[in-house]
Amino acid sequence: MKWSKLVRSKPFMIGSCLIALLLGLMVTSLFYTPYGPNDMNTSLRLGQPQASHWFGTDNFGRDILSRVMEGTQTSFVIGTASVAIGLIFGLLIGAAAGYWGGWLDETLMRIIDALLAFPGILLAIMLVSVFGPGFGNTIIALGIMSIPAFARIARSGFIQYKEFAFVKAAIARGADSLRIVILHILPNMASPLIVAASLRFSGSILAEAGLSYLGLGVQPPDPSWGRMLSEAQPFIINAPWYVFITGAVITAMVLGFNLLGDGIRDVYDKKG
Repeated sequence: MKWSKLVRSKPFMIGSCLIALLLGLMVTSLFYTPYGPNDMNTSLRLGQPQASHWFGTDNFGRDILSRVMEGTQTSFVIGTASVAIGLIFGLLIGAAAGYWGGWLDETLMRIIDALLAFPGILLAIMLVSVFGPGFGNTIIALGIMSIPAFARIARSGFIQYKEFAFVKAAIARGADSLRIVILHILPNMASPLIVAASLRFSGSILAEAGLSYLGLGVQPPDPSWGRMLSEAQPFIINAPWYVFITGAVITAMVLGFNLLGDGIRDVYDKKG
């Protein structure tokens, strides 16, 4: 996939700009926020956006911009970690099922089908309810939720590519299975896996926001966009900026990764 094709893709460029903006907020929040994300000042409760508080203040007088900036850390860490779990285990399951087939394929795919029987967010809610809410358990739940998507993509790719001439030639030269998988099949599957990872990242962000909105995700005092949205809901009339700003940030993150994935997929499809 050539970079020149990607930069001509409008979805890719728009998505990249949105992600770069939020990534910049995250990096900045590591060493600077206008105020402490958890610093309360009840005299400034539900303050409107102004020069001293660009995004206004919440129901506890906390600076919304500072909490949004801190929340980017939560979103990027949970998104990255959950996608990594899903990608690693999904790739292992899909590769084994697709490459070796037979009874192993049947067994592994029935397990994946069982996971797919549950809607993703319901599966995450069930897992968090069992293991308890919290940062780590949220990552594990969303990671498990991501495994089936990667496993099915990997299985399909391995079934397809193991029949190609270059793989059969490698087998004829005496290459072992591990070498064929790593050097011959995986590089050809990079594009669909990158697209899937981008889309699953946005799905994980949205799922984490949903879990936190319900009180099952990241727990206070750690800022989470979903919990901020839940806290803002009762004040939608008196402080509409609180709901709008939090919702807009979640939308920007999800839209950015969806557009990024769409742009890569468009280029990949044209290439194919």
